[in-house]
Amino acid sequence: MRRRLLLSYLLVAALVLGALEIPLGIAYARNERQDLTDKVERDAVALSTLVEDALERGVTVPRQVRNVAQAYDRKTGGRVVVVDRTGRRRVDTAPTGSTNFASRPEFAAALAGQVSTGIRHSNTLRTDLLYVAVPVASTGVVHGAVRITYPMSDVTSRIHRYWSILGLIAASVLLASTALAYALARWVSKPLDSLEQAAEEVGSGNLSARAPVEGPPEVQRLVRTFNETAAALDHLVRSQDRFVADASHQLRTPLAALRLRLENLERDVVPSGRTELDGALAEVERLSSLVDALLVLARADRANASPEPVDVVQVVSDRVSAWQALADDAGVALDSRLEGRVTALATRGRLEQVLDNLLANALDASPRGSTITLDARRANGAVEVHVIDEGPGMSPEDRGQALDRFWRGDAGNGFGLGLSIVERLVTTDGGHVELREARNGGLDAVVVLSAAAAGSTS
Repeated sequence: MRRRLLLSYLLVAALVLGALEIPLGIAYARNERQDLTDKVERDAVALSTLVEDALERGVTVPRQVRNVAQAYDRKTGGRVVVVDRTGRRRVDTAPTGSTNFASRPEFAAALAGQVSTGIRHSNTLRTDLLYVAVPVASTGVVHGAVRITYPMSDVTSRIHRYWSILGLIAASVLLASTALAYALARWVSKPLDSLEQAAEEVGSGNLSARAPVEGPPEVQRLVRTFNETAAALDHLVRSQDRFVADASHQLRTPLAALRLRLENLERDVVPSGRTELDGALAEVERLSSLVDALLVLARADRANASPEPVDVVQVVSDRVSAWQALADDAGVALDSRLEGRVTALATRGRLEQVLDNLLANALDASPRGSTITLDARRANGAVEVHVIDEGPGMSPEDRGQALDRFWRGDAGNGFGLGLSIVERLVTTDGGHVELREARNGGLDAVVVLSAAAAGSTS
C-alpha cells in the first residue's frame, strides 16, 4: 500500500507539473516566434516605404536607402532583399549568385499583394531562418517586394533555456514531492496496516481484537468505527447466543401446539369453514417460518441469501389481501398504489415477511379511520416499497434507533424485534431500510431493493 500511495502522489505531482509547465513552455515559444515575426514584418514595411518611390519610377534605389539596408543587416543579422515587379534584384545586403527571385514562393506571394511569413532551415548557415516578404505598393499597384530573412538562433536559444529552467523546476518539485509523499504514505499506511491486522483477527474469531487509533483524522475515524463495530459485534454475538437458547423453547413450542390444535379441527369443521381453516393453517405456517427466520438472524452464522427476481406488485397485492380482515377490524383502510410491473431481487418469501412486519407495526400505530398506504415503484435505479401510516410517527432520534434490536421506544409495545428483523432481512438481500417522516406526520417505512433486469420473472 505504501508503494501505491507513493506512486499515486508522484503521479499526481507529475500530472500537475505537466499540465502547468508544458502549456507554459509551448506558449512562451509561440510568443517568442510571433514577437520576432511582428518585429521583422514592421521593419520590412518600413523599408518598403523607403524604396517605394524608386521602384515605382523604375530608377536605381538611392544610395542612402541601400546604406540603411546594409546598416540593418550589420546590426541585426537580417538579410534584406528588394526586387522590382518582375522579381529582379534591386537591393541585396548579402548577395549570392541569384539575380531574379520571381520563382521564390514568398516573393511570388508578395508580388501578388500578400504578406508572406514562415520559417525554413538554411543548410549553409546551419540554422532556421525566419522570412518575411511584404509588397511595395502604392494606390493599389504593386511595384516590387521587400524580404527580410532573420536567423532564429537567438530565439531558439532563449526557448531552449526557458525549457531547461522549467525542467529544473519540475525536477526540484518532484524531488521535494517524493520526500513529502514518502512521509505521507508512511503516516497513512502504518495505521491501515494495524487495522488490517486487527480485522484479520476479528475475522478469525477473536472479537476482542482492537486497532490502535493513530494516523490522519480520516483514518482515525475509520479505526474508531472499526473498533466500535467490533465491540458491538462482540456484544451482539453474545446476546444472540442467549436469545437463541431462550427463543427456541419459548416460541417454537407454542407454535407447534397451535398448529396441532388447528389440524385436529379439520374433521370437525363444516365445508363452508374449510377455507378459513386452511387460511389459518397457512398463516400459522408463515408465522412458524417467521420464527425460524428470527432464530437464524439471531445466530452469528447467518443463512446465505439467494436473491431472485420477485414480482413486487404481486407480493404487495397478496399481503394487502391477507391483512385486509385485520385492518377492517381495526377500522383502518388499506390502500395500494401499484402501477405497471415492478420486479426486484429478493430471497423468495422474504419480502412477504418484511411487509408483514411493517404492516403489523403500521396497524399498531394507526388510529381508527386512518389509512395505510402501500406504494411500490422504481426510483434511482432501484425498487422502493413504501408502507405509510397516519399514526403519531417518530422523532428523528427514534427513527435513528428504531432499527436496533430490542429497541422499543417510549411506547414500549412489543419486543422491539419487528423493525430489526426487517432491516436484517433486507440487508441480507443487498438492500436497505429507511424510516422517513410521512407528509401527514406519520411514518414512511421504505424498503429499498435492487431492481431485477427487464423481462425477469419471479
